[in-house]
Amino acid sequence: MERVDDLQLKGLKIIQNPKGFCFGIDAVLLANHVKLKPADRVVDLGTGTGIIPLLLAGKSRTCTFQGLELQEAVCNMAKRSVALNHLQERIEILQGDIKGAADLFPKSVYDVVTANPPYMHSKGLINPGDAKAVSRHEVACDLEDVVRAASLLLRTHGRFYMIHRPNRMVDIMYLMRKFSLEPKVLTMIQPKRDKAPNLLIVEGKKGAKVELKINRPLIIYEDDGTYTKETLALYHQEDLEG
Repeated sequence: MERVDDLQLKGLKIIQNPKGFCFGIDAVLLANHVKLKPADRVVDLGTGTGIIPLLLAGKSRTCTFQGLELQEAVCNMAKRSVALNHLQERIEILQGDIKGAADLFPKSVYDVVTANPPYMHSKGLINPGDAKAVSRHEVACDLEDVVRAASLLLRTHGRFYMIHRPNRMVDIMYLMRKFSLEPKVLTMIQPKRDKAPNLLIVEGKKGAKVELKINRPLIIYEDDGTYTKETLALYHQEDLEG
């Protein structure tokens, strides 16, 4: 059964189905690490129910967004969320395969591409057609497909933002360089101060010079389970468009 969730941002809401795949903190973290410039054109690959375009639209004024989602039912929810928030003039959701993104969108024109791709390999899946499996496992696309698509869509010096798992860092860096998306900023994310990182966010720039800045780790929770000040500050960012 579908439900409408409040995004706690300028009255924005999102339609989700708890039996499918609902967005998590990783999508929120990614959206809040994206740096936008006025009138940027943005594509979100594997947009799911449209959470990242919705959050970015709520935290910007003049940028426009397109989201690409493979699954018809999930894509339909994203489109209805866009309409629910009266954002049709700024957000467009398309159904399609990331591997065919360059046939659906113009090449080499976008300022920003974002991606929160499946983290896990598909090996051993019981039901690879399940909606949750497609969202979490590399069933319909793999990491190389995502990075290749981002590179094809971005203009020179366009920015690529992706959240993923640290155990894929070598693959991420290799593939970004392979497709001319030079890694520029890396942020490791730890659930608590005494825990190893379980997520990373990487920012790359197409055709840029070699130089990687490593930020201080972002700690999500205090020992008592409450959000840290750094996490709360991200959640409360009102304007990403500088």
